[in-house]
Amino acid sequence: MGRAAGFSPAVRLLSGGLSRRRADSRRKAGSPFQSHTSLALADELVCGPPVLLAACHAAVLIYQLPPFILAEAPILPPSRPAAPALIVLAGATGDLGFRIAQALLERGAQVRALVRPGNTKPEVAQLRERGAAIVEVDFKDAAALTRACAGAGCVVSALSGLRDVIVDAQTHLLDAAVAAGVPRFIPSDYSIDFTKLPEGSNRNLDLRREFGRHLDRMPIKATSILNGMFMDLLTGQAPLVLFKLKRILYWGSADQPLDFTTIANTAEYTAAAALDPSTPRYLRVAGEVATIRDLQAAASTATGQQFRRLRAGGLWVLKLMIRLTRRLVPARNEVFPPWQGMQYLHNMFTGLPKFGALDNARYPDIRWTPIREVLAARP
Repeated sequence: MGRAAGFSPAVRLLSGGLSRRRADSRRKAGSPFQSHTSLALADELVCGPPVLLAACHAAVLIYQLPPFILAEAPILPPSRPAAPALIVLAGATGDLGFRIAQALLERGAQVRALVRPGNTKPEVAQLRERGAAIVEVDFKDAAALTRACAGAGCVVSALSGLRDVIVDAQTHLLDAAVAAGVPRFIPSDYSIDFTKLPEGSNRNLDLRREFGRHLDRMPIKATSILNGMFMDLLTGQAPLVLFKLKRILYWGSADQPLDFTTIANTAEYTAAAALDPSTPRYLRVAGEVATIRDLQAAASTATGQQFRRLRAGGLWVLKLMIRLTRRLVPARNEVFPPWQGMQYLHNMFTGLPKFGALDNARYPDIRWTPIREVLAARP
């Protein structure tokens, strides 16, 4: 009704030519947006020039639009750019953690790196120079750790260690994240799919499974990144590609598919996941899925020399070797004693932790590095 007052007598005069018959036809049509005022206005119209007739006809039609279309848009203040997401990262001075921090910064995130008091590693200064905020905090100080997590959109753990780290320290970090109201948590898993392995088959992965059970009981959304074996280990630490002997060592079947991902790709993917609020409980990725035969071909291509396969026996032989090595060199306080790496290989060769569907395509900007390139870059 308030809009009718906006039509002056001059407008009514300019709208001549719209006959009473047209107004009558509108009454019969029963437009859902018709009002008594608009009909009365049409009845009052008098004849006028055709050009003015069209202009006024348009004005009448506009008047009959629904109120929610006619309502004037509110005048809003200038929008401010959204602040970059804050990600709290534990373990940022390790190899993987440092790469995650770099990848987060490259994606425009704010990074708050938690380090132990007195940490003098060169990575601390490098992260600070790149724009990360460095916070020294004792993980056993619940109040300080909670303050360090405050305001974060996600807490990412890249901690590495045994029970005192993977279970105890991560539990402190998790409790602080929950207390600070952080909505998401990414634990330090980064491995083959231990959810498919039997208890006792891998000490380090058993610790991750134990922490994962506690994590699933907490009121926070969790996402684990599973990446298979770090592809970088094929250049030396994982005794599969024997460069001096030009052999590919294995146990069991040469046709068992194995999952590999570089540390850099794992870091890139973790950074993308940390900034993605819609991630599921598990994300599984592999830079390349390869059999022993594929490794043989990749090594031959990368080096220009012919590699052959060397089968050291069935899986039972590898299992026996693990038991003997663990007895002779227990090294219980080491994170990666020789028998631990052997356990990892045994797990992979059984095929139990093999990924099904991969989530590589979730972040299409990531270029996945193949095995051939890693082996070719070996110094």
